[in-house]
Formats: sequence, structure tokens, C-alpha cells
Amino acid sequence: MSTSTSTFVRNDSTESTGWWRTAVIYQVYPRSFADGNGDGTGDLAGVRSRLPYLASLGVDAIWFTPWYSSPLADGGYDVADYRAIDPAFGTLEEAESLIAEAAALGIRTIVDIVPNHVSDQHEWFRAALAAGPGSPERQRFWFREGGGPDGSEPPTDWVSSFSGGTWTRTVNADGSPGEWYLHLFAPQQPDLNWNHPDVRREHEDVLRFWFDRGAAGIRIDSATMPVKDPELPELVGEQRPGEHPFVDRDELHDIYRGWRAVADSYEEPRVLVGEIWLADQHRFARYLRPDEMHTAFNFDFMMRPWDPDQLRASIRSTVEAHRPVGAPPTWTLSNHDVTRPVTRYGREDSSFGFAARRFGIPTDLATGRRRARAAALLTGALPGSLYLYQGDELGLPEVEDLPLDALQDPMHFRSDGVDPGRDGCRVPLPWTAHGPSFGFGDGGSWLPQPTGWGEYSVSSQEDDPDSVLSLYRRMLAIRRTEPALLGGSFDWLGSDGGVLAFRRGGDLVCLVNLGPATALPPHTSVLLASGDLDGDLLPTDTAVWLRS
Repeated sequence: MSTSTSTFVRNDSTESTGWWRTAVIYQVYPRSFADGNGDGTGDLAGVRSRLPYLASLGVDAIWFTPWYSSPLADGGYDVADYRAIDPAFGTLEEAESLIAEAAALGIRTIVDIVPNHVSDQHEWFRAALAAGPGSPERQRFWFREGGGPDGSEPPTDWVSSFSGGTWTRTVNADGSPGEWYLHLFAPQQPDLNWNHPDVRREHEDVLRFWFDRGAAGIRIDSATMPVKDPELPELVGEQRPGEHPFVDRDELHDIYRGWRAVADSYEEPRVLVGEIWLADQHRFARYLRPDEMHTAFNFDFMMRPWDPDQLRASIRSTVEAHRPVGAPPTWTLSNHDVTRPVTRYGREDSSFGFAARRFGIPTDLATGRRRARAAALLTGALPGSLYLYQGDELGLPEVEDLPLDALQDPMHFRSDGVDPGRDGCRVPLPWTAHGPSFGFGDGGSWLPQPTGWGEYSVSSQEDDPDSVLSLYRRMLAIRRTEPALLGGSFDWLGSDGGVLAFRRGGDLVCLVNLGPATALPPHTSVLLASGDLDGDLLPTDTAVWLRS
């Protein structure tokens, strides 16, 4: 077994322990990034071959969604073994090599940890099923007797994040109906009992396992959900903060303080990034206190519509929420769960919500592309760190006409086919204009790519100065070298109307026009614009960075 001892050389304008404060972090969904062996599934060999591309793009770190051994019932978020790479992706040795090779290019690696649940193929859960009711093995999970006279009713009426119920009944060794087990997501993802010392000890060991191999940090999936009220009460009415039976319970903070202690024990402290979906900004900020997580995903901004008042309110509340705890905000336009911005911003309702996702919603892709380009400059100019989901730098739209028999996402099936699911933003990337899978690999792809996918490819865009890829490369190059964007102050310029206007540092101004064409303010130069300017006018749905 080898371990990575590579050093990191990029983003040297920040202290080594604070690289994450202004970092650009690129999300890789391994199945769909690049296929190195031609079997139609993205893998680590494919990522390794494309590291020069990521370096030329100008990212500081890669966040990998789960690459662990998994039956892939939920895209890898059903982990069977945290210490093994899934054979579809490669080997542990390849992961170690990838981490080291990326580090040599100045790119850090963040891995995904899923504390709420494991796969039903995990050795712990298989042992729990084999051991039977009342066994110590079952105490690591939430097994309960059912309700009703014959135990045929689930213990609670909780609703799954993937629609449907949250309990599945087991079968005893003699074939009779057995206990029920809890799963807040799919039945193949049994929830762990975080009151059990084995669960806490195992996860801290997993953190060390990956930190020892050079991982610079972890992203914590569904970070507000692992702890449950042991009484498993029904959800009745509104829950007061901290009293929800399985969301944002106060006991979580002690767990993450333990994780922070592990992260801080390394010569270069590792970074904790939380997936925290909370409307209450005060409760959100508690996870970012100095002895807990370093940063958390900003879902509020990502879900807002293309509306100046909505975006302004989200930016303001985000900055204000982070200020008391001294944590940097994060900004992103999408991820592997969310409708891509080019499609979303072209709709009449350009906000995002899982409950509203449906087949057949019309979109104007030309409008969506224009707005997505402007949104890129908006997020790139805001204070804090920036997350890019693979393919957004190519302006990929959501693939909304996948054949029904090609869909794989459990959100689609558990909604009885009403929700199209998340496969549309997970279609494998196009690298070349032509070829059997547009350069994704030598063969096909695990999800079918549209016929015209090649027009969005890297090869089609890299020499086009007006392409989305060229825009992102210029934006990230300026962001890397511009002092105002590497920790400069943030000040609003005006507080209403159709233009979002703010100043970073002493003389960099960002304007984003969501209304009619408007005059540019006095300036000495234009650093970057998301689209063509009309003389001294800033057109609708256009953003610009100015030197004032």
C-alpha cells in the first residue's frame, strides 16, 4: 500500500491552510467525466488522462462524488466499502496515483463521505440481516417492529427524500415477515445509528484512511440528517429548530467537532465541506463555527430564479450569515442533482425545486445560454469559493429526451415516473466533435448522448474566443491573479432595480443586468464581459467586470 506525500503549489497567494477560502473547486461525477478503458463508464483512468484539461481550466481542487465500491443503486451514494474503489472506476492504487498526479499539477482532491447511510451490501448490514432481531449487529442501524396487530405497518409515516416511504420490512430466516429498517433515501441505503460508538469510530477511521492518501478534504453528503431522535416520533405540524426527528439535530455538532479534530491533526489541515440544506440561516451558520466545518454548499443561491431581487436577497443573506462565524461563502450554479443552468434559466420559472421537476417543461435555450454566461461572471466575482459542476464550463444543457428505458435514477422510479430524475445532468461529457461517444471513450456511454452533443465538446470550443469554455478560462485566469477577487472587500453599489452591482476591493466592479439595456458607469477598462456590449450600454442578461 502506498500513500501520497505530494505537495501543492498553486493558489500561493493565500496561506496554505486557507486555500479553500477562495478556491475554484470542480465537481467530477466519475461515471460521466471520461472513460479510459472503453466500457462506456467513466473511470479514474479517464480522469487521469484529462488532468491537463482541468489544470488549463484553472481549478484549485477536484471534488469527486463517490468512487467507492457500490452496487450503484443511487449513483454510488450507496457505499459498500469506503476503503475500496469500485471496479467500474479502477483500483485503490489508481486513486492514489490520481491524487498524486493532480497534486503535482497544483490540484487538490476532495472525496465524498456519506454518513447518513451505507449500501445494503455493506458488510455491517449483511451481518445485521443474518444475525436477526435483538442482535448487537442490528444496533448499528434502525431496526424496529412494525405497527398494527400483525406488525405489517411501517413504524412511522416519514416520507423519503426520494419519494415514498422510509421503511422496508425484512424476512426472517424461516421466511416469516420480520422487522423493518429505516432508510431516508432508497431501500438499498439503510440509515446508520449514530448513537452507536462503532459508527462514529468507523467514520473517523475512514477520514484518516483518505487523508493519509493525500485527500485534501471531504465533502459531507446530507450533513444535517445522520442523527435521529431515538424515539422516532411522527412528524406533526411545524418542528422548532433542533427538534425535527431527523434533520439538524443538535447532537450533530459534537460529531463534526470530532471530524474537525481529525482534519486539524495533519500538517496541512484537511478541509470539511458540508452539504447543508437549511432555510434557517442561523442554524446553517452553526455548522461553520471555527471548530466544525470550514465551508458549506450554498443551495439557496443555486435554487433562486433569474430575478434581481431574489438573487440580491440570497447574496445578501448568504454573506451576512457567514460573517459572524468567519467562514467564506460558497457559490455554485448546479451539481449532479440539479437541472443544468442553461436549461433552467431559459424557463418561465427559472428557480429550482425537486418537487417541481417534471417532464416537458418548455425552455428557451438561447435565453438560458445568455443568462448562464452572465451567472458565471456573477458567481465568479462574489467573495468566497466557487464550485463548478463538470460540463457547465461547456454550456451543456439538461438532456431532457433520454429514452425512458435508459433512465436509472431512483428519484424517477420512486415517484412512479412523475419526476424525470437526475440523469439529464449526468449524461457523459463530450470531448470531441465526432466519434462514437464524442471523445468520452472508445465505445459507447452508460447514458445515451444527444446526436448534436459534439457541438458542445471541448474540441469545438477551445479555439473559439466566444465560446463558453473560453469565457470560463478567462474568468478563472483573472480570478486567480486579481487581488480584489482573492479576499478584497465586498460592497453593494445600489440596492434595487434590474442591475446587480457591487465592488470588490478598491476598483473592480461587477455589473449583472437582468433588466433592459442600461448605461455602463464611468470606468477605465473592461476586464471581461459575458456577451457583446452595445457601445456604452450593458445589454439585457449580460454581466461585465470593470476597472473603475
